[in-house]
Amino acid sequence: MKKILIADDEHKILMSLEYSFRKQGYEVFIARDGTEVLDLLKTIIPDVILLDIMMPNLDGYSTLNEIKTMENLNHTKVIFLSAKTNPKDIEKGLELGADAYVTKPYSIKKLIQQIEEMLD
Repeated sequence: MKKILIADDEHKILMSLEYSFRKQGYEVFIARDGTEVLDLLKTIIPDVILLDIMMPNLDGYSTLNEIKTMENLNHTKVIFLSAKTNPKDIEKGLELGADAYVTKPYSIKKLIQQIEEMLD
């Protein structure tokens, strides 16, 4: 079973993504900020991490920097899912090593399709 870690501080987004990915057969893990992401990564190795940028405690950029130092996550795909639509923000996210950058609002159907293609 493919594992996905979804990190977002908006409850509605977490719930809809969790439901959609469970329906697709994923094992879903939830984090509400970057520190929760890093705690979870001590015990799981997800195939994909969906990462919001604007989160309390530790933002998505800083979280990705930490993820990139973890050798056991070399094959994990990281996708920023953010309301930050400025081209400079997107560029920064990709330069930090994100595999993709999806802006909110987004289509869950297209997001799932994009992730499936990345994992093939």
